[in-house]
Amino acid sequence: MQDFITRLPKAELHLHIEGSLEPELMFALAERNGVALPYASIEAVREAYQFDDLQSFLVLYYQGMSVLRTAEDFFDLAMDYFRRASAEGVVHVELHFDPQAHLARGIELGVVIEGLARACRLASRELDLSSALIMAFLRDRPADEAMQVLERAAPYWEMLDAIGLDSAEHGHPPQKFVEVFERARALGIARVAHAGEEGPAAYIAQALDLLDVCRIDHGVRCLEDPALVERLRALRMPLTVCPLSNVKLKVVERIDDHPLPQLLEAGLLLTINSDDPAYFGGGMRDNFLACQRAFGWSEATLLGLARNAIEVAFMDPARRSELLVRLESMA
Repeated sequence: MQDFITRLPKAELHLHIEGSLEPELMFALAERNGVALPYASIEAVREAYQFDDLQSFLVLYYQGMSVLRTAEDFFDLAMDYFRRASAEGVVHVELHFDPQAHLARGIELGVVIEGLARACRLASRELDLSSALIMAFLRDRPADEAMQVLERAAPYWEMLDAIGLDSAEHGHPPQKFVEVFERARALGIARVAHAGEEGPAAYIAQALDLLDVCRIDHGVRCLEDPALVERLRALRMPLTVCPLSNVKLKVVERIDDHPLPQLLEAGLLLTINSDDPAYFGGGMRDNFLACQRAFGWSEATLLGLARNAIEVAFMDPARRSELLVRLESMA
């Protein structure tokens, strides 16, 4: 089964590129840029990867990204992940990145985007791995700041496949960002949003009604509202579920407790993703394998989940057709 999962062509739709920063690269970039880390060793960093909730993770997450200073750093960050992902059978990656977290440190938007975009181009040539860029806004920051960042990104609008909404949900409902998402819609930029991870099912409904999103990131708490579940099913609204992340951040206690089987049984359009793989215990292969072992999923179920991701990914039609043919050859 592990070999089957490795060979399965997988598209990852929910990946925070800053959350792919492995301790080894963190230390290398810290040395390159003269950044002092509050850890004596790589092992000490890994020992810190025990979180009580989303907020406790975010503290370490922002601390780690302090080593990212130059376009070369962002290029190295993305290529490091692309190579690992490709070795696990990932054929397409959609990268969320957090410009506000970098602008606050004095790192210009162009530095981030140009470094990531160069890695995307190289991954396409060398790894046959396609990609998409999602510029995410921090929901615990003011909405007018997000609007300023969106306007500041004008030279790069054509490079953005979508905008997103991430970070701590509690007390930061989607409705805060209506004007930002309306502006993105006017620009013709697709919209996705984190909702229903630690926040309530009502946040999912707000993301649909007020932000006009084409995808819900996480969404696992939709089960609290049967009418919402039916709506998501009827819309065929994709949910980008991140199983190992949900365990690590105490959304559920154990993978066996995860609501994925109920979500599948409800007929929802699900995809499997890693979220922040350096911090949450593994990439795409580990997430698929953990679910298969916990729920006894068949090869047909795994193929269906992989197909869902390819069908709703931000990619051109020719690439989609190519990957679907490759996927069906495994059926």
